[in-house]
This record gives sequence, structure tokens and C-alpha cells, in this order.
Amino acid sequence: QANVAESGGGSVQVGGSLRLSCAADRSLYLDNCIAWFRQAPGKEREMVATIPTGAGSAYYTDSVKGRFVISQDLAKNMVYLQMTSLKPEDTAMYYCAATWEACALARGAPHLFRFWGQGTQVTVSS
Repeated sequence: QANVAESGGGSVQVGGSLRLSCAADRSLYLDNCIAWFRQAPGKEREMVATIPTGAGSAYYTDSVKGRFVISQDLAKNMVYLQMTSLKPEDTAMYYCAATWEACALARGAPHLFRFWGQGTQVTVSS
């Protein structure tokens, strides 16, 4: 078992910015994958971005490309999601999740993300 916990959500106006933080157990940083998901009311959970804890590139869903940046600080066991130019459709509960699998595999198989935080709410109003 490993722990994952998000923070940093809140309410912003359209065009605003927020940075979400994810604290994950050190045991999850073993050349695997950490992701941000989101789920809006009445919608399916969506994979927003992934980052490999080893070598490799980040991945973004099309709707956030150019606006969101996922990053990590391995020394602090932290993963961040910097969100800019926020839109009302970004309103959702955001979750940090981790898997021991590589991102190349886990991106196509969200069920492989076994470790989840409780979520942090992001609300964008016009």
C-alpha cells in the first residue's frame, strides 16, 4: 500500500491559474507513472496528464495542451499540475494517482492506477 494526497484546489475565474500538488510515498518513485485525473459531475473520469518518474515525456489530454503543465520534484516526492487559462469546462474534482507500471502502458489502461488520493475540487466560474 502507498499513500497519495492532493492539495491546491479552489475557485478561480475564467482565465485564472491554479497549481495542484500531489504528495506521494517515496516507494512510488521507482521508474513508474504518476497521473492527474479529473471527474466532473455526470461525466466519466478523464486522464488529464501523466509523468514518468524516470526517463520519458509527459502526456496531456488534448483539451489541456498548452494550458496545463505537469512536473515533479523527486527530492520532495511531489508532483504538480500547473493550470493556466482555466475554463469553466475545467471544473471538476482532480485526483492524483500512481501506478507501478510505466506510463507507456498505464496511459492506455487507467485501471492500472492503483493508488489514489481523495481529490481536490477545482471550480472555474465566468
